[in-house]
Amino acid sequence: MSTGADLPGAPDGKLALQAGKLRLLEIALNAVNRAMSFIGMVALLVAGLVLTYSVFSRYLFRAATDWQDEIAVFCIVGAVFLAGAWVQAQRGHIGIEAIASILPKRANRVRIVVVDLMTLAFCAFFAWKSWTLFHEAWIDKMTTSSTFAPPLTIPYGLMAIGMSLLVAQLLLQSIGHFVARRSP
Repeated sequence: MSTGADLPGAPDGKLALQAGKLRLLEIALNAVNRAMSFIGMVALLVAGLVLTYSVFSRYLFRAATDWQDEIAVFCIVGAVFLAGAWVQAQRGHIGIEAIASILPKRANRVRIVVVDLMTLAFCAFFAWKSWTLFHEAWIDKMTTSSTFAPPLTIPYGLMAIGMSLLVAQLLLQSIGHFVARRSP
């Protein structure tokens, strides 16, 4: 995971549990995140298998498949969004940490808190809009425009669930800036 180029002060990705009442919520969310990351791994495997099947069926057997692109996209959407909270728990999202090494410790802490709160606000808005899209697709029985026509509630639901889990993770991490922590 590390190539030896880590910067001093960069997050190490280890789970640090809160010492108070939120510990159980954090443990539960960690279990859900691990399950979602496993589901994401399976979804990526399925997407790869579906796309491989598509290539073989088109070029070897001259059989058209009208469903493979949507299945693969839905699997990838699920993998990305469902695993997002797990990645955030590991502090694995792309971030510019070069500035962390030159800032004083107190200023860096303020930077991290502000970034986490801004990320929380953005993701909360994104989750709300995702649930809105899911609701519209559910009520209007929306489907894709292909002949396969799977319901759009599938990708919108995956997106909404994933973003909601990410918001929960960000909320716990943001609260964690203001309460004592201890290692597991």
